[in-house]
Amino acid sequence: MAPSDRSTTLVTGGAGFLGSHLCDRLLESGARVVCLDTFVTGLRENIAHLTDRPAFSLIERDVADPLDAATLTAIGPVSRIYNLACPASPPMYQRDPISTLRTSVVGALTMLSLAESAGARYLQASTSEVYGDPREHPQTEGYRGWVNPIGPRACYDEGKRAAETLCFDFIRTRGVDARVVRIFNTYGPRMRPDDGRVVSNFIRQALAGEPLTIFGDGAQTRSFCYVDDLVDGLTRLMETGAPPSEHDPDAVPSSAGPVNLGNPEERTVRDLADLVLELTGASVGLMSEPLPVDDPARRRPDISRARELLGWSPTTPIREGLTRTIAWFRDRPRAG
Repeated sequence: MAPSDRSTTLVTGGAGFLGSHLCDRLLESGARVVCLDTFVTGLRENIAHLTDRPAFSLIERDVADPLDAATLTAIGPVSRIYNLACPASPPMYQRDPISTLRTSVVGALTMLSLAESAGARYLQASTSEVYGDPREHPQTEGYRGWVNPIGPRACYDEGKRAAETLCFDFIRTRGVDARVVRIFNTYGPRMRPDDGRVVSNFIRQALAGEPLTIFGDGAQTRSFCYVDDLVDGLTRLMETGAPPSEHDPDAVPSSAGPVNLGNPEERTVRDLADLVLELTGASVGLMSEPLPVDDPARRRPDISRARELLGWSPTTPIREGLTRTIAWFRDRPRAG
């Protein structure tokens, strides 16, 4: 089910770091794109270069609000829905945890209902945070996670888990053509300097001549995927597979996922700090802070399913990706 030349793709959270890159890619492919965003964490500058394009339009609206007639008219006939709306960095999603949970759960319900009524294909951006502080390593999609449901990160972790549940219930009970992707740490140009994620923190601090903040001893690991690679995985998953079978409503297509998207190359936070210092040429030290509550000790995706289903794996080496990201931050007046 490939989109026609006249079809519209809706991207919620389209002014965010990841969403704006996705909008770019979709427009390059010839799609008409509607970006829906509240600009709570998304930035107008991320989509400023798109606003004059006839195939692009913007709706400033909360994804969790009911879709009134005016909004539905503004969206128009839609064949694809990418639901990326939600703050993704711990400091930002913990700033208003109730809103974060509402965005994840009610937003998914609203967009899945739109997908059902419009007959649109739907992709839910979930997260590696559904695995919590994992006891399985690397993390496969079959691992059910180790999440603290009442901790300070639960608004995001459990919100995304509930959004996944909604997707599969809509597939099984209503035949919606939905799929779920679990996104691991992504980085690249257009990250907010103040979003609190480790890559943006390190680059901003290095360019400002400040010590790099390490939480704990820096031995915790992450797997960093460059944004272009991640967007490639998203679009491949959206265009893979067929809708649920009307003859077997309980069968869930393999394309529904969930599918891990991330870089299986694991490195410690301390190693990342050393690499950022090398690439920026900064002569600053490291500053240690207490490890946040429920911060995962290890994080690395098993991407076997993405390789088999999508023919996908990341191709951008971390040195190359960080060099591009650092160059983007250097051009930002607030970066230094």
